[in-house]
Amino acid sequence: MAEQEEDFSSLPLPDRFQHKVWKVRKAGYEDAAKQFEVTPDEYDPAFRPFLQDPGLWKGAVADSNVAAQQEGIAALCAFLKFGGKEGCTRTRSHTITPLAEKGLASTRAATKASALEAILLYVELDVAAPVIEELLPALSNKQPKVIAATLAALAAIFHNYGCKTVDPKPVLKTLPKAFGHADKNVRAEATNLAVEFYRWLREAMKPMFWGELKPTQQTDMDAQFEKIKAEPAPKQERFLRSQQAAMARAPPPGAGGAADEEGDLEEEPVEIDPLEFAEPQDVLSKVASDFHDLLASSKWKERKEALEALFVVLNVPKIKDGDFGEIARGLGKSMKDANVAVVTQAAQCIEVLAKGLRKSFGKYRSIVSGPIMERLKEKKATVSDALGAALDAVFLATSLTDMLEEMLEFLKHKNPQVKEGTMKFLIRCLKTTREAPAKPEVASIAESAKKLLAESSEGLRSGGAEVLGTLMKIMGERAMGPHLEGLDEIRKTKIKEYFEHAEVKAKDKPKPPPAPVQRAAPAAAAPKKVVTKKPAPKKAAPAPSPYAQEPLAPQPTARSAPVSKLGGPKVGGLKAPLKRTLPGPGGAAPTASPARRPLSQAPPPMEEEPPAPPRLGLAGRGLAGRSLAKAAPVMAPAQSISPSPDSGLTAVERAELEELRLDKDRLLRQADDMRQERSRLNSEVQELKNQNAQLIEDHTRDVLSIKAKETQLVRARSDCEAAEAMCGQLRREMERLKRALTSAERINGSSTGLSSPSRESASEEGGIYRDTGMYGGGQDSRPGFNNRARMSYTSTLSEEKENSGDPLARDYSRSKLSPELRNGRNSAASGSGRASPAPYPSSRNSRDTGTDHGRVDSGQGVESWKRAAEVTSALKAKIEQMKARQGISRP
Repeated sequence: MAEQEEDFSSLPLPDRFQHKVWKVRKAGYEDAAKQFEVTPDEYDPAFRPFLQDPGLWKGAVADSNVAAQQEGIAALCAFLKFGGKEGCTRTRSHTITPLAEKGLASTRAATKASALEAILLYVELDVAAPVIEELLPALSNKQPKVIAATLAALAAIFHNYGCKTVDPKPVLKTLPKAFGHADKNVRAEATNLAVEFYRWLREAMKPMFWGELKPTQQTDMDAQFEKIKAEPAPKQERFLRSQQAAMARAPPPGAGGAADEEGDLEEEPVEIDPLEFAEPQDVLSKVASDFHDLLASSKWKERKEALEALFVVLNVPKIKDGDFGEIARGLGKSMKDANVAVVTQAAQCIEVLAKGLRKSFGKYRSIVSGPIMERLKEKKATVSDALGAALDAVFLATSLTDMLEEMLEFLKHKNPQVKEGTMKFLIRCLKTTREAPAKPEVASIAESAKKLLAESSEGLRSGGAEVLGTLMKIMGERAMGPHLEGLDEIRKTKIKEYFEHAEVKAKDKPKPPPAPVQRAAPAAAAPKKVVTKKPAPKKAAPAPSPYAQEPLAPQPTARSAPVSKLGGPKVGGLKAPLKRTLPGPGGAAPTASPARRPLSQAPPPMEEEPPAPPRLGLAGRGLAGRSLAKAAPVMAPAQSISPSPDSGLTAVERAELEELRLDKDRLLRQADDMRQERSRLNSEVQELKNQNAQLIEDHTRDVLSIKAKETQLVRARSDCEAAEAMCGQLRREMERLKRALTSAERINGSSTGLSSPSRESASEEGGIYRDTGMYGGGQDSRPGFNNRARMSYTSTLSEEKENSGDPLARDYSRSKLSPELRNGRNSAASGSGRASPAPYPSSRNSRDTGTDHGRVDSGQGVESWKRAAEVTSALKAKIEQMKARQGISRP
């Protein structure tokens, strides 16, 4: 076994990579990784076999043995790390798919980490687009674990390199499919990837996939996004090799490096346009062919309908560029329409057209902006809002420079309404622009704003102060100081208030950093010229040193001019130290000289500077000095000696000044950063206050609505209880009335029964309340029940007929009661036998035999009937009165 291992180790690495024994392959992977790590550069021969046959890595990454696979992926990472860009470009098409399917989805943590590192190295060595293109097919894999692992790898790519380096569009398009997957792990990884996108893109990511999510998923995603909103803007953690090379070439601590850092800081907060990820749509072909004819119609409704149809066509996220000149001219003409509805609709069309075309709309700006501003005279809020929104969209499609001249002209308009609308538009432009205005533009804006401060209207005066305050926020207090001269303290205080509360997106870029670079070049050139003259003066250097101290005072005046030209333009406030250092050794500025000497740390400058005085002295003395022999030696030493002190002193001073400038720039940047941070925090605090106020308002509204509902419920319950009580009272009243009616019936029955105490008379006397014609038989069984039933029926029937006034009612009632009367007569006839108590005969016999007695006593029966009817009607009237008193209508 030992001999076999020795034989295997002697095999070349490509053969060991393809060996059947997994241990041999594993050892080969380990040896390859060690060889790659010790290579001096990416052109080492150790990389050549794997560059010639990149398929070796496919087998290593997808090795069937998990232990060997782990070492194979680690060897690939070493190959990429030390092999350079060529190793990346030649192998990625063979390895990324196996890495996604076998490596990222592995059960071993080390294998997964190595696979992810290999993918990140593929991105780092070249560009991300080919890697993303290779990873996207893995999202359609049948195994959910492969999809989830691929989504996690994509999230890691965007987390490390950011959306500015890696294009998010292809991945954003695949998110809806991942959110709709049946596996919960896939959906969880899709959520993590979407959260990572939101860290970089914010709301710009939503147009790509938001509409395809379920409402519950949207709610969950919004909850996740709320946690990220408070986080600072993300920064790129890993850089491409090309970015690393650019950073290495950049000057590290110098002014250039500071400028680069400043530029990076300014680029980070730049928001990404949400429409950047939308696909442009061709809308010109959808515009109606008769649009222009309808727009020129004499009927305002037709013009409005044409503009409404155009709005529907143009209202898309992104419009494909085309020839919209005719449409823009038609919309500009519609701004002058007499009907405000047409003007409003035209403004909305301009807004969506400018938003859809963005920068391409700039060529149509001059057609529509003037008519819109002219129409700002409208006082109706809906019209002015639509016009303002259209102007904002036009500004976003252009720039402040393009719009400024026209805005300043309309600020002089005779109509105060137009002037105020233009002023508000200018303030919005200053707050939203990302490019600081140039100095001439600042001057023109400041002049126009100062004129507004003298207006009679309070709104215009406040607007002028806000314009100046917002402009000061962009340019800085120092730059705006000259423009505020001549204003009183009250107005300056108001401008400062607007300055402190203004929120802008543009900052005036500090232009001092490039200036020192330009000054450094001439400063370096000056010493070169002086150095060329060094050899000549060395010969006469000893002679002038004791003699030249006298004329040192005038010398600096002559030479300070050229020196100041080199050092002066850098910083105006630093010219004084340069002038003081030169005269210092001569005694002109003794306080400055001791401070400068330790910097130079060379006493010879004092001896070398004297040669200059002969120049001044000769120049002042005229030609006599030139004829002397001393002039030549003095000139030579002056040239030779002066450069050395100048070069030594100016170099040290220049270094010190550069440090001071860098410190100053750094402090200024820190102050700007602190101001921006403070403004950001203030805005967040204000936003939180607004949210809190809104929540309090919503809570109050909810509490009031709940209380109102409770009050309604209590009222409903009380009404229900009152209704139930009234129903009970009415029931009791009805029972009482029934009992009263029954007692009345009994009283009537007893009063009529006095004449005939027999059963026949008692039953017949109750016949007033029943119909014997219908109920001829069975009267002996339940007389009381029949009496009540028949009485209620006949009484109601008679009452209805009396109230209705039917002429046949009397006959009908007679026909109905005629049996009763007949029965009454029969009963009276039968009851006449008080003196002769005969047995109870049948009704038929009584009719046949007792007709004479019935005629005699019929009057008494009629009287009994009338009396009962009067009692009944009285009871009914009392019942009706009680019902009316209780508020119950008669059915």
